[in-house]
Amino acid sequence: MDQTSSKLKGKQAQFLKGLGHSLKPLLLIGKSGLTDNFIKQVRSTLDTHELIKVKLGKTSEVELKMVIDRLTTEVPCQLAQSIGKTLLLYKPNEENPKIKLPE
Repeated sequence: MDQTSSKLKGKQAQFLKGLGHSLKPLLLIGKSGLTDNFIKQVRSTLDTHELIKVKLGKTSEVELKMVIDRLTTEVPCQLAQSIGKTLLLYKPNEENPKIKLPE
């Protein structure tokens, strides 16, 4: 089953939250908002890391829900967690997955 099209199960989300706890945000959404270039950066960073934090900066005027909807659709990836203005996103590497999700 393609893990990006299915919804994360409770145990899987908990597992990813545990892994993501110590991560620092790798990408920051600034004043320019959610540009096509930013979405490409998210896709590329997820291909490398599988699990990343993305933060909405103080100057960003985009709504969190819109960011989540666009990224999960256009990247595509899964939202493992959203706390404040920080998102934890997951997308397994197709060729060489590093993270093994629990069933």
